[in-house]
Amino acid sequence: MKKETRIAILGSGNGSNAQRITEYFANNSTIKISTFITNKKDAYIVERAKNLNIPCQYFSKTDFYSTDNVLSYLKDLEIDFVVLAGFLWLVPQNLLEHFPNKIVNIHPALLPNYGGKGMYGMHVHESVIANKEKESGITIHLVDQNYDEGKTVFQAKCQIDETDTPETLANKIHSLEYEYFPKVIEQIIMDSNNK
Repeated sequence: MKKETRIAILGSGNGSNAQRITEYFANNSTIKISTFITNKKDAYIVERAKNLNIPCQYFSKTDFYSTDNVLSYLKDLEIDFVVLAGFLWLVPQNLLEHFPNKIVNIHPALLPNYGGKGMYGMHVHESVIANKEKESGITIHLVDQNYDEGKTVFQAKCQIDETDTPETLANKIHSLEYEYFPKVIEQIIMDSNNK
């Protein structure tokens, strides 16, 4: 029987959540961050992987959508669970089928609002501020074949002040992400292992 749950983190950008999650699980004997995967060779997540001594693998759009290269890589590493941390592509069907209810994403707003294609990062915060919302937050959800439509697992909220800008809102959202994303991942894994 396998004693540890192995996680792959997919990211397209800065990688701050990937780093936070890796640090959170650094001394965990049953959950291990095995690899980062990116679709951008020059994304800062690559540097973070080096600093954290985590293998980081680049895959192209062709790799993701026209081959089983990504799935084969994950199988070779005996990955059990996939985390999207700022990963901007739809997850292909072969991965969804191999990891049913084992791919989780974090979205920087309270879904179902401000989700869907093109709604990521500052685009979300700019829309939230432009619409004069009173609150925003994070949504952690399971991943399906559509952007931001999988089952919601967890939400946390923050107030939006009249003086907030997209940048100050982004900082509030990042704080929520760093606080809750690792804990919720841990809870999902523990729950699925106990089934």
